[in-house]
Amino acid sequence: MGHDSIVPSTLKTCSTSGRRQLLLRQSYVLSPLHSSAILFAVSPTYSEPIQMHIVFVHQNFPAQFGHIADYLSRRKGFRCTFVTNKQQRNGGAIELIRYETKGSATQKNHYCSRTFENSTWHAHAVYEALKARPDVRPDLVVGHSGFGSTLFLRELYPEVPIINYFEYFYRPRNSDIDFRPDFPSNELNRLRSMSRNAMLLLDLENCQLGYSPTRWQQSLLPSSFRAKVRVIFDGIDVNLWKPMPGLPRTIGNVELPAGSEIVTYATRGMESIRGFDIFMKFAKQLCEQRKDVVILIAGEDRVCYGGDQTVTGPRSFKEWVLSQDDYDLSRIRFLGLLPPQELAKLFNLTDLHVYLTVPFVLSWSLMNALACGATVLASATAPVKEMVRHEENGLLVDFFDIDGMTELANRVLDDPAAYRPLGVAAAASIRERYSMDVTLPQMLSLYEEAVSG
Repeated sequence: MGHDSIVPSTLKTCSTSGRRQLLLRQSYVLSPLHSSAILFAVSPTYSEPIQMHIVFVHQNFPAQFGHIADYLSRRKGFRCTFVTNKQQRNGGAIELIRYETKGSATQKNHYCSRTFENSTWHAHAVYEALKARPDVRPDLVVGHSGFGSTLFLRELYPEVPIINYFEYFYRPRNSDIDFRPDFPSNELNRLRSMSRNAMLLLDLENCQLGYSPTRWQQSLLPSSFRAKVRVIFDGIDVNLWKPMPGLPRTIGNVELPAGSEIVTYATRGMESIRGFDIFMKFAKQLCEQRKDVVILIAGEDRVCYGGDQTVTGPRSFKEWVLSQDDYDLSRIRFLGLLPPQELAKLFNLTDLHVYLTVPFVLSWSLMNALACGATVLASATAPVKEMVRHEENGLLVDFFDIDGMTELANRVLDDPAAYRPLGVAAAASIRERYSMDVTLPQMLSLYEEAVSG
C-alpha cells in the first residue's frame, strides 16, 4: 500500500469519532506483524504520523495490559495512557494516571453485594480521574471487566468504543467453588458467586467487544453475549521465557548440589485453589522415595483468591499446611517471590515442574514454564487441558491423585532425557500459538474491529 494519501488538515482538531473514522479511511504504514489499518496514517502535510490514543484501565499496573501498551507506545508510536490504582513499576513511555477510591464495601453491605459495591467505587474513581483530564481524548478504551473500572466511561466518552477483558464468570456449581470437597463452600458463598457477576454482565452489555484468554474461560460467559468475546491469550515474551541450556545451578542464594534432582512449583500465592497442600503431600512422598530430590517453591505466603481462612483460621495457608505433617525443609526450599529473570532460570534448571489448579483462571506461570522448555506435570483440569496435551508437550494427572503424581514424577526423574522432547514441544507450542508475536497482531485486529465498528 502506498504512503501518499492526503490526510485532511482538519484531522488533528476534529472530534474523536471523526478522527477515528478519518484514520480508518486513509492509507497506512502497516505493522511488520500485522497489516492493521489501525496503526498510523501518514500525511505529506505533517512530519509525524497520526497515532491512535488508547486508554487502558486496570486496578494494577502493568497487569494484563502493560506489555501491550509498552509495545504500542515504543514500537508503534501510539499514545498510551494507563489508568490505575496501584503500580509495580514506572510507566516509561506509558503515561500513568492514578485514581483513588473514596470508599469501599463495609460489613453493613450485604455479603453478596460487596463485590459490586467495591467495583462501583472503582468505576466512579476512574471516571473522576479522567474527567479531571480533558486533554485525554482517547480513540479506544480497554479495561479489565470484573473491577467495573470502565462502566461509567461510556458517559464521559459516548462515541469511544470500549473493549473489556473477561477473565472469569462465576458459577455456584461445577466450578472452582465446589471442586474441592475438602474445602467446602457454604450456601452464602454459592449465592454470592452469582451476584459477583453483576459488573461483568453490565460490561458485557456496555462494551463494543471483549476477549478472554482461553476457550474455556470464554465458554463460561452467558451464550447471549459470547459472540462479542474473542479468544486471545495475553501473550508470552519468548525473549525472556525461553530455553537457556547450560545455566549455572544456582537460584538466588541457593546453590543446587551436584547430582540433585530438581522439582519445582511456582505460584503467586500459596492457597488451596492452586493445590499448594496437594503439592506438599506429593513433595513429602517424593522426598521419602528419592534421596537426591530437591523441591524448590517460588511464590509468596499469601492467599490471592480468598476463602482458605475459613479452614485455616488466623494462620496463613502455608503455615496451616506445614502444621499438618512433618516436612523435610532442608530439601523443600521456599524461594519467595522471584523476579522474572530468576523465575525463567528456575524453569530452565528444573527436571520437573508441577502446576496444579482447580478449574479457574489460568496462571501465567504455567505458560512461562512451557515456554522455557520445562517438563511440566499439570492437573488435568480446565483450562490447563487446552495448553497441555498428555505425553505430547507435557504430562497430565488428576488433581487429587498424589500417588499417580508421584509415579509420573519418578518416571521423569529416573530418565529426564527421555522426557525432554516434551519440553521441546512445549516451547514450540508457545512460540507458535501464544507468543506476543502471535497474540499482539490478534489484539490489534480486535482493536481495529472495535474502532471501525
